[in-house]
Amino acid sequence: MDVKAYIEIARIDHWFKNIFMLPGIVLVMYFVHRMNVVDFSFDWVRIGLGVFATCLVASSNYVINEILDREKDLHHPVKKTRPVPSGRVKLSYGYAEWILLGVLGIGLGFWINTPFGLCALLLWVMGCLYNIPPIRTKDLAYGDVVSESVNNPIRLALGWYATGFTAYNPPLSVLLAYWMFGAFLMAMKRFAEFRMIDDPKRAGEYRDSFRWYTEERLLESIFFYAAMFGMLSGIFMTRYRVELILATPMVAFAMAYYMHLGFKPDSPVQTPENLYREKKLIVIVILAFGMCTALLLFDIDFFTNLVEQKMKFPVGS
Repeated sequence: MDVKAYIEIARIDHWFKNIFMLPGIVLVMYFVHRMNVVDFSFDWVRIGLGVFATCLVASSNYVINEILDREKDLHHPVKKTRPVPSGRVKLSYGYAEWILLGVLGIGLGFWINTPFGLCALLLWVMGCLYNIPPIRTKDLAYGDVVSESVNNPIRLALGWYATGFTAYNPPLSVLLAYWMFGAFLMAMKRFAEFRMIDDPKRAGEYRDSFRWYTEERLLESIFFYAAMFGMLSGIFMTRYRVELILATPMVAFAMAYYMHLGFKPDSPVQTPENLYREKKLIVIVILAFGMCTALLLFDIDFFTNLVEQKMKFPVGS
């Protein structure tokens, strides 16, 4: 048995995507301070276990993805060399790995606390809906992006509940904004893949949703997701933290640069697990996230007063 092949299909190199849990942890820091919660402390061991549980569930989803995509991947110039389509994985063992990773991750999640366990279960269920027929949302135009990117708000909620702050739930506005941000990233990935294949017929053989997509339709959806992210973020900022307005140019710049990468030949956006090699992108993202974190946790009273000041205008002509 090729043990390395079974490790590969768990895609441990994709675990870094669970960094999307981090905003949930930072939000708890903000709301604990905002609500003057004095009897709460962060258990970093529990948070670490929460990250590990999420990684196990994500790997379970990756395994079933590898198994069920094996025939489609044969039509992709790169993915056809993956362990399953290349015949290095015995399917019965692969299915057993899928179930084992899911059970371990969800079980550990419920051990952490019930809300975290439910979110871990939801993450696994969404992986099933995305990959398994007859629903298999990854074959649906736009449904592939929307159903995959819903993992973003789920990961945010996992970060939130991993802290043990279970008396309250994450605000709906930030969950929806995070969903649309994830959809923007995923649609940009689809756009880069479509351009790389550069053959609509072959693209449709690789992914059913590509039978409907065109570059124009994908770009229109990218604009929609980005606009929705901006508007929903505005609701959160207006309701909870107007200081975040100061970070919007940096966040917008990070998204614009990501789009720039998506237009490159053989774009790195196609393989998010390798984006750490894009040093400029990493610097921009760190600066954007750092600004958001600082503005969330530290008060700027004069700016808040300026934004919230009521302007009086003369009435009449």
